[in-house]
Amino acid sequence: MSRLSHLDERGRARMVDVTDKPATARLAIAEGQIRCQAATLALVKEGRAPKGSVVQTAELAGVMAAKRTAELIPLCHPLPLTGIDVTITLNDQTPGLDVQAEVRTSGQTGVEMEALTAVSVACLTLFDMLKAVDRTMVVEGIRVTAKSGGRTGDWSQGGAIS
Repeated sequence: MSRLSHLDERGRARMVDVTDKPATARLAIAEGQIRCQAATLALVKEGRAPKGSVVQTAELAGVMAAKRTAELIPLCHPLPLTGIDVTITLNDQTPGLDVQAEVRTSGQTGVEMEALTAVSVACLTLFDMLKAVDRTMVVEGIRVTAKSGGRTGDWSQGGAIS
């Protein structure tokens, strides 16, 4: 096993020095889901959720969260994000809401943490806005599904990288 890059030679935590890495176009896509009762999803679909427009609010919360990732995750680099798209889709089959975040930058390190943070906070916002009508909701499946750029190149869990 190779040495962890976030530890110095004495085992102390440090932010990785990316000074000598070339800046490249970076993309990360993450997803997550919130499962709920069918009646809860119906309230969202009909625009009758007690706290208002939950989907639009959660999408905005996800964008805002991606921009604050370095303040939340220790040793995470602050990045100039060039694009953030958080999309929430209602899913009658599960039932629930599917959340996807796509984050872009041109820089020396990737944006996987920003995409994961966007999805996590969007899911938490949905939970907060709907908990009064459904305490059985479950947040699940938060993961990176694709990334591109950098030394390790492109990677995807079965989907096309846009």
